[in-house]
Amino acid sequence: MSTEQALGEPGDLIWFKSSYSGSGGGDCVEVAMAPGVVHVRDSKDRQGPALRFGADEWSTFVAFARTRLDTEA
Repeated sequence: MSTEQALGEPGDLIWFKSSYSGSGGGDCVEVAMAPGVVHVRDSKDRQGPALRFGADEWSTFVAFARTRLDTEA
């Protein structure tokens, strides 16, 4: 994962983008963790809006996504 310090954001979030994203400018998301909350934004529009999810909801989503990837591989 690569990281970028997001200046000017509440709590100075540290954003992560998957190393699988590549550098071709494709569709990528970045996430930043805060106590009990996960922030998600479009890596191509870093000044744009970010979504916030509860940590439990994010964990459920990631587990589901992994399951789907494993069954499609």
